[in-house]
Amino acid sequence: MTSEPTRPPRRGRRGGGRIAANIVGVAASVLLIFPVYWMVLTAFKPGDELLTYTPHFATLHPTLANFSRAIHAPHFGDALGNSVLIAFSTMIIALVLALLAAVAIARFRWYGRRAFIFAILVVQMVPMSALIIPLYLMLNSIDAVNKLSGVVLTYLAFVLPFSIWTLRGFVAGVPAELEEAAMVDGCTRLQAFFRIVLPLVFPGLVATSIYALIQSWNEYIMAYVLLSDQQKETLPVWLVSFVSAHGVDYGALMAGATMMALPVVVFFAVIQRHVASGLTAGAVKG
Repeated sequence: MTSEPTRPPRRGRRGGGRIAANIVGVAASVLLIFPVYWMVLTAFKPGDELLTYTPHFATLHPTLANFSRAIHAPHFGDALGNSVLIAFSTMIIALVLALLAAVAIARFRWYGRRAFIFAILVVQMVPMSALIIPLYLMLNSIDAVNKLSGVVLTYLAFVLPFSIWTLRGFVAGVPAELEEAAMVDGCTRLQAFFRIVLPLVFPGLVATSIYALIQSWNEYIMAYVLLSDQQKETLPVWLVSFVSAHGVDYGALMAGATMMALPVVVFFAVIQRHVASGLTAGAVKG
């Protein structure tokens, strides 16, 4: 009894589905990139092209006057320095504390461990706007209002839970037998951590650092509430100065927003190389 020959897959349907998926992907990419493109384009537009009813999707007369007004605006240098200090301080402190907490959760069994993990998930569900008044009163009681250190503490309260949860998965993915083998070879637990666990968890540290930096760099509400001195305001709060009762300076506003986005883009471009190298290093078996 002869069996029927198997039919080859229909390439027409598979090819059509792939084309449709590519079209959807391109359309989604355009929707995501267009606001960024419009921001950068507006930053280079002259004044006569900004206040027209007919939108111009390109400019024939690009100008740097908007960037000049933004740079020479009051407190630009102060806002830039404050944002850099707050964002990178939050990122570094969050990485150190989150890594230690992730190791404690993934490697040790202690009383209250499940309650601690549950508390991390609960904190993620609470919106930041619901905690503005309690956080303000708490920081005011320790004289941390209108201080950059108070803003850093506030950002840590929101960045740490997600950072701990993310790094916990990376630490748990490293087999404990690797540490035990290193200790059998003569390493202490601390040496085994730095030589075995830390290189394998490095991609997780990079991903977490990007999240922590973006969250603390772009945050507006808490910085606006906690910082009343103009010399201590951050870049998101400083951008509001271009919106006044006389109107909105769209050119300078978009130029300032473009300059504000550049440090995060540069940081991500540099860190992305280390993500690839860390993943490759973790995939090689010794």
